[in-house]
Amino acid sequence: AKTFDQLTPEESKERLGKIVSKIDEDKDGFVTVEELKDWIKFAQKRWIYEDVERQWKGHDLNEDGLISWEEYKNATYGYILDDPDPDDGFNYKQMMVRDERRFKMADKDGDLTATKEEFTAFLHPEEYDYMKDIVVQETMEDIDKNGDGFIDLEEYIGDMYSHDGDTDEPEWVKTEREQFVEFRDKNRDGKMDKEETKDWILPSDYDHAEAEARHLVYESDQNKDGKLTKEEIVDKYDLFVGSQATDFGEALVRHDE
Repeated sequence: AKTFDQLTPEESKERLGKIVSKIDEDKDGFVTVEELKDWIKFAQKRWIYEDVERQWKGHDLNEDGLISWEEYKNATYGYILDDPDPDDGFNYKQMMVRDERRFKMADKDGDLTATKEEFTAFLHPEEYDYMKDIVVQETMEDIDKNGDGFIDLEEYIGDMYSHDGDTDEPEWVKTEREQFVEFRDKNRDGKMDKEETKDWILPSDYDHAEAEARHLVYESDQNKDGKLTKEEIVDKYDLFVGSQATDFGEALVRHDE
């Protein structure tokens, strides 16, 4: 973000223009929703693989091309295990138990050693079908404050909004309350169970990249022909810089773009 702040709007627009030619896969001078969707998916995946590469270097201590749970645990929690009572009072033990559970879930063959693919599933479980249950479980554990195995309305709101003595709730919080009653709590029992939580955080009928692509086209398409020219995109460069299409501006400051 710092680097991006140092670019002038002119430089940003020039760099965005270069990225547009990459998004326009068939080189017909127009960017369609489909092309934009493919690009957003590519940008998301690239970020994930780069994250995995970075973390891999710090955890594959014996450089054998695998990461065992022991290696990960020592690299991540080694210093805490030596000092079971850290000054910051944070419960790392709990975090380690949670990590171990997720590691074992990602480790398909159960040998307590992760290949690069399994390590990717461990770090980014939302990208893998076989990891979805653990994403739901962890989300529920975070939000379910009274530990009854469900998310009730107050827990749902409490996860995104804190009253802090305010008596008046903002409008968006009221909307979220309605969302909970109308759409989240499908069986109308006042709380979200595991299935309802899964529909909320990992909806099967919702494609984030497509929704983002449609939004960008809708907002930028000045002549309403359903596709974008480079000019239309550059005109709305502030919208694109805040979007997944440029990895929120990150792509504009990278040399390989």
